[in-house]
Amino acid sequence: MNTNNWESLLLNCRRESHAILLLSNGYPDKYGRFDLMYGAGAKQVFKRASELDAFNGLAFGHIGYHYKNNTFKRLHPSESQSNIWPEFHFFEPRDYRLEFRDGTVESNFEVEFGEGFPRENKKADILHWETTETPETYLEKIEEIKNCIRDGVFYEMNFCQSFRTNCDIDPYRLFWELNRTAPNPFGVFYKLEDRFLIGSSPERFLQKQGQVLLSQPIKGTLKRTGSSDELEQDALRRSEKDRAENVMIVDLVRNDLSRVCKVGSVKVNELCEIYTYPNVHQMISTVVGELEGHANFESILEALFPMGSMTGAPKIEVMKFIDKMEGFRRELYSGSVGYFYRGDFDFNVVIRSLEYAENMLQYSVGGAITIDSEAEEELQECITKASSIRRLFES
Repeated sequence: MNTNNWESLLLNCRRESHAILLLSNGYPDKYGRFDLMYGAGAKQVFKRASELDAFNGLAFGHIGYHYKNNTFKRLHPSESQSNIWPEFHFFEPRDYRLEFRDGTVESNFEVEFGEGFPRENKKADILHWETTETPETYLEKIEEIKNCIRDGVFYEMNFCQSFRTNCDIDPYRLFWELNRTAPNPFGVFYKLEDRFLIGSSPERFLQKQGQVLLSQPIKGTLKRTGSSDELEQDALRRSEKDRAENVMIVDLVRNDLSRVCKVGSVKVNELCEIYTYPNVHQMISTVVGELEGHANFESILEALFPMGSMTGAPKIEVMKFIDKMEGFRRELYSGSVGYFYRGDFDFNVVIRSLEYAENMLQYSVGGAITIDSEAEEELQECITKASSIRRLFES
């Protein structure tokens, strides 16, 4: 993937009310089709999943975490509507450019690829981050979660905290810095009028190619120290706690897929494989199934959204406690951003990302809590996950 290409397209986004840039950043991915996708301008907008069932073109957009209330409304009373992001929004782009992994390009406009984004070494000036949890309250809530697990309420919960600050930044430069310093296989710059998502996700939520559905949950994280990747990868591979977390979510994903896939077709292609990224090693599994002929996009979301890796299990019960215990609205965080292309789709998990709107900058981190979790270790894992974000604002 040519660096100047994505940097030049990022500059193009400044002129548009709707714009998106999806980047693989050169990571090998035997399931992915594209190295780069760009869309700008809105020919038409889709506000409901059902509107995309008969659509056979190209569309980009997002599914916010609180879209869950559409599926689980009998269990989750409707919350006050977000004044930041709509819960569901897709658009058909006026201009697009698709760079396939085989080197071919599909584009409907001419773009001038210059020298890329203007270089600048100055860090964004962030003086103070407000957090939804102090270290003390975070540790207390971990013990509260473990008490729920002991009582049999649920057996795994993804508990998250959020950091925010008021600031005046350039979101385009911020994405350039993030993707330059922490490139990941599901990098995303997404602009919806005056709202921005600046993302560096390593995780795929859900892909459809033909009649095959595929999900790749991540559970298990270890910081890269720069000493020996091989030893660190082996340590993560041998971690009983991380493996147990991963297997729990794999079982949940298998169950979710079975609701819309043919009987006997759901299989685990990879179990607890180790992948390495700029700052961390991750434990990832791959689960696939063959879609039932009657299933549509709306029913697929009803079966699988939100992703189990960002909720825990059992999903319905644990989401009740997430709403009660987390001191913030997740908004796009732990939702999904991606594309439709000729009947197929591919969506990431919105993690390792910043949201910027109305001079408010926010990012969130979390981790899976099980009965074996050590609260101090979970706190350290959150710090590790946040490091690639905080590095953007530290000299």
